[in-house]
Amino acid sequence: MARGGKREGAGRKPGSANRKTREIAEKAINDGLTPLEVMLTAMRKHAEAEMWDEAASVAKDAAPYIHPRLAAVEHKGPDDGPIRIIINGTDAQL
Repeated sequence: MARGGKREGAGRKPGSANRKTREIAEKAINDGLTPLEVMLTAMRKHAEAEMWDEAASVAKDAAPYIHPRLAAVEHKGPDDGPIRIIINGTDAQL
């Protein structure tokens, strides 16, 4: 019976926060000043001053934190084949 070595699913998952990272994030949230809040405040100040290029630049940086990207979806027909399009078909074909 083999022992040791790499096991499937063992260890911390990639991208997960360690204790130090969590402490820093919690401190920032408790202080009430997160990077996102700074970006949104800067965006609003630029917009109030009608500095639209600067406001748009900051908005572009803040957007991924608020609006997630939609995943691309590939549509496939039966057995991963092409999609059949039936126009004016019978009920049996539909």
